[in-house]
Amino acid sequence: MKFQLTLILSLLLSINLAFAGDMKLYEVSITNVTKGQIFTPQIVATHKKSLSLFTPGQPAGLPLELLAEGGDTQPLTDHIENSPDQIGEVLTNPVPLLPGHTTTFIISGHHKHHSLSLAAMLLPTNDTFIALSSVELPKNGSVSYSALAYDAGTEINDQNCENIPGPLCHGEGYSEITGEGYVYIGNGFHDLGDGTLKPAQYDWNNPVALVTIKRIKKD
Repeated sequence: MKFQLTLILSLLLSINLAFAGDMKLYEVSITNVTKGQIFTPQIVATHKKSLSLFTPGQPAGLPLELLAEGGDTQPLTDHIENSPDQIGEVLTNPVPLLPGHTTTFIISGHHKHHSLSLAAMLLPTNDTFIALSSVELPKNGSVSYSALAYDAGTEINDQNCENIPGPLCHGEGYSEITGEGYVYIGNGFHDLGDGTLKPAQYDWNNPVALVTIKRIKKD
């Protein structure tokens, strides 16, 4: 019995060591390159290539809608974590990212997780979000991506503070009122008249962020 217990413990230790040997670490840096848009808390995940946050030209799921309209990362985190065989790790930086600033994550992934996704809402907007969806992780060194702003197509872009959350507007976040009905590349701010936010301060041109992913080698 003692021999069997020792053998089991030895096998478990070997499995844990093998799994640890398969783990990879990455440094992910996000730089906000807009003039006047703030990124809400940013969600980053390592995962299999088959997992995707959204498909351009198709309707946004509710978890993405809640992030795009109100900056809430938890529903999207839960959605990703409901596919445990697909994901390596999911992290959220709770600190908003200001224009011209950079934030850095250290995130892990198993050897079978070759992709990374990230997302955050742009403030002040109705339903615009920055995203990378299932980009390839570097095997060695580093790789950089230009991240675009997408419109979730779930809310009308009226640029009215009553319908925009956050420290500037203090308006409504999630709304059941629908917009265009599909995810598309964000087309910035426009002059919509009095009582709306103006493009001179809040407009952007894609891309809105520079994302650099660096493989961290073990000592």
